[in-house]
Amino acid sequence: MSVEISPSAVKNVLMDRDDFLTGLLNLVSATKSIGWLQNVRDSAANFVRQSTLPTTRDEEWRFTDLSGLRQVQFNNVETSYVTSLQPDVLVEAVNSRLVFVNGVYAPELSSVAGLPDGVVTASLAGLPANSFDLVKNYLAQSEGGHEVFTALNTAGMSDAAVVWVPKNVVVETPIHLVFVAAGDTATISQPRCLVVAETGSQVTLIEEFNNRRSAEGVYFTNAVTEIWVGENAQVSHTVLDRSGAEAFHVGKTAVSQARSSRYICNAVVFGGKLSRHNLEITQTGEQTETTLNGLTMIADKQVADTHSAIALNYPHGVSKQLQKNIVGDRAHVVFNGKVFVPKPAQLTDASQLNRNLLLSSKARVDTKPQLEITADNVKCAHGATVSQLEDDEIFYLQSRGIDENDARNLLINAFASEIINKIPILSLRETLLQVVERF
Repeated sequence: MSVEISPSAVKNVLMDRDDFLTGLLNLVSATKSIGWLQNVRDSAANFVRQSTLPTTRDEEWRFTDLSGLRQVQFNNVETSYVTSLQPDVLVEAVNSRLVFVNGVYAPELSSVAGLPDGVVTASLAGLPANSFDLVKNYLAQSEGGHEVFTALNTAGMSDAAVVWVPKNVVVETPIHLVFVAAGDTATISQPRCLVVAETGSQVTLIEEFNNRRSAEGVYFTNAVTEIWVGENAQVSHTVLDRSGAEAFHVGKTAVSQARSSRYICNAVVFGGKLSRHNLEITQTGEQTETTLNGLTMIADKQVADTHSAIALNYPHGVSKQLQKNIVGDRAHVVFNGKVFVPKPAQLTDASQLNRNLLLSSKARVDTKPQLEITADNVKCAHGATVSQLEDDEIFYLQSRGIDENDARNLLINAFASEIINKIPILSLRETLLQVVERF
């Protein structure tokens, strides 16, 4: 039986989608900026107005349904919490911590001290005039800005966390960026972060998303982080998503790597009703090294989606990616990893592996590792595995005097620790292993 859909019905559906994005745009665009920043925001806003929210009919979103997000009536962001709470962070007290509450910088909760001369860790609004002029060459200049959530973040950008490391400076103290969601109603916050590591510099970053809401409820975090890694520079980047149980979280990490640079990302996700992390790495010079490690632990009816795209455009590039997922109950995890190796990128060495551990017969995984290669002298490999806890492994541990529950936890811990042990901060590794034990 065929069903006719009238043109007016189609038009109404499209208008609904546009109305939703327009409503979000109106919420985040209340404040005005000056000069070049307002021009950047206006351009992004125009893109959002001409866009629609992705659906499962879009290839990049076909396993991740955003219809639940569209059903939420969001309100203006609440700023009264900025000075009235202490963030519940996973990292021990550090001297270099920037805290943003609902996207608003909270200087009373932040502490920046003991950094080498010339290193800048500040909010965009608090930058000195000379630094503000330098920022415009990097802020919102990454490739991939013409994507609806990134553009929405840019359109509403009035502040950002800025980390600037000068040439040949090594920052030994990890810099902790905390983005907290707080409040009582359904709100949207849009954290923004810009990191510039100049030639020969080194820095370790921890980017943490959590919530301190008075009651569990719906909220939406739409985050964008841009990282520019200069020649022979190194950035170690740890991302922690601890969103609330009813939260929607969409994050973009856009990285530009210059010649002989090194970028390491360790991403850990165990929060949120729906979370999506888009990793986009662009090589702008030869001999770069890129390492992406990810661990997702979800249960109940959570959905977690990791999308990565690595563009290796020059010779002698090395990329290594390992994404591990632990999925329980009726949860659903998605992995889509792309590695592009065009003809100029000869002698590239790229590997990609997605390993999934299902703890329930109703847990679901959709995985799609991809290599797109036109160069003819490369070493590339990819793969994916899906498995469950083996009865014989549990039985073996039970035969050694370990009860069934402890045996299961031991196997899960061993699966997760391969990623957690790659995180460069000892105290954070220990805390995350405790989270795994309680999973």
